[in-house]
Amino acid sequence: MEAVPARARACVVCAALLALLCVLPLTEGPLTGGSYTGTSLMGAFASWRAPLLLAALYALCDQIVRRRFGGTFYPVLLAAAFLLTPAAAALVPLPAALLSPVEHPPAPARRLWRAARSSLAVWAAATTHRALGGADAVTHPAFPQVLLPAGAAVLAFCLVLTVLDGAMLAAVTAAPAWGRGALRRTWRGPFTHSLAPVAVHGLAGLMTAVLWKSPYGPVAALLVLLPMGVSCWVFAQYHRERTAHQATIRALVQAVDIKDGYTRGHSERVGQASVMIARELGMDDDRVEVLRFAGILHDVGKLGVPTRLLRKDGPLTPEERRIIELHPEYGHEMVRGISFLGEARAAILHHHERLDGTGYPYGLAGGQIPECARVVAVADAFDAMTSTRSYRRARPVDVAVAELERCAGAQFDPRMVTALAAALSRHGWSPAVTSDEPARPQPPRQRTHYRTGAHR
Repeated sequence: MEAVPARARACVVCAALLALLCVLPLTEGPLTGGSYTGTSLMGAFASWRAPLLLAALYALCDQIVRRRFGGTFYPVLLAAAFLLTPAAAALVPLPAALLSPVEHPPAPARRLWRAARSSLAVWAAATTHRALGGADAVTHPAFPQVLLPAGAAVLAFCLVLTVLDGAMLAAVTAAPAWGRGALRRTWRGPFTHSLAPVAVHGLAGLMTAVLWKSPYGPVAALLVLLPMGVSCWVFAQYHRERTAHQATIRALVQAVDIKDGYTRGHSERVGQASVMIARELGMDDDRVEVLRFAGILHDVGKLGVPTRLLRKDGPLTPEERRIIELHPEYGHEMVRGISFLGEARAAILHHHERLDGTGYPYGLAGGQIPECARVVAVADAFDAMTSTRSYRRARPVDVAVAELERCAGAQFDPRMVTALAAALSRHGWSPAVTSDEPARPQPPRQRTHYRTGAHR
């Protein structure tokens, strides 16, 4: 454990000691020594059958899921929490954690940490479940009463994992674990994000436990794991596809940033502002994600514009301006075959249209302009005004909002402007990407006020 920071090493040791305390009650009784004959030996074997079977099953499932899907598989652990005493349940994850391969060194410390965190989480879930009468509820199930102790156990399981992971993150990064921002980043955010998938695994674990206690026995209970395995495969496929989408978008954005260094980081900030507007308007999560893609990729068509025009110092000729104004059409052509972008393609094409019909490329007016394009237009103009560039300083947020409000109805959709103003007043503006091209001496660059619809 020499390569592990001292604070992280302390976390591992403390978690391991706590896990050892959780399984210590198993040392009480005849299984710790002496000899067995006849009925007592069969009783001892019967008492250990469920923990050993669940431990072996979890080790097998964990190996398959980690190798094939790259995730975690909690139904067996939660079934153990519903079926066994807390001490016996805490024993179930240990073989899988201690024997599983580790990608990054130091392997002993990582295995010990994985074993301790899983053991503590299952122990907390089993303790909570038993305290609320869950053992009787599983043996004689009555719905929905059986769901209450199971739901509380899932919450305890998820909470312990979050606390342990947050503590380790704070220890490794030497970052504060408390404070408003740290609390949201280290504890609350991971808890809310993990609660839904763990709850689904908890339902599968509950079904496994109920069938295990039924006359059909453990064999029938194991059938529950088959659809869960299929769902893990489907989710893994979705995750791989989503990762590929993100990689495609990052590559396109990086290419734009390299080509037009004056607006580096602009695309990510427009995506962030578009998300704020979409959420303020009450759009569902799928549309919010589409608006984020639209904001990030709105200027991808600049890849088709000659670099000399994007970086030209001094005024543009009418012909040069017409070439630059083709970038929405270039961008639309570039992403037309990317199916997952959905209506984001329309935003890329029309984000320079104006409500009064004087925008480009097609001079659409009012309701002819797609809603997503009206969102991105406001986000684009807002970031253009509030970003520091080599040729001018950023405007304050309130000044930029006032200018957007002044232009609402002529250039911008008043509904989108109002939504952005409300989101900014509630959340402030803390863009994830704050820096543009590194500051260095630059000759004055011609620019046109964003209200002309021709800002670059």
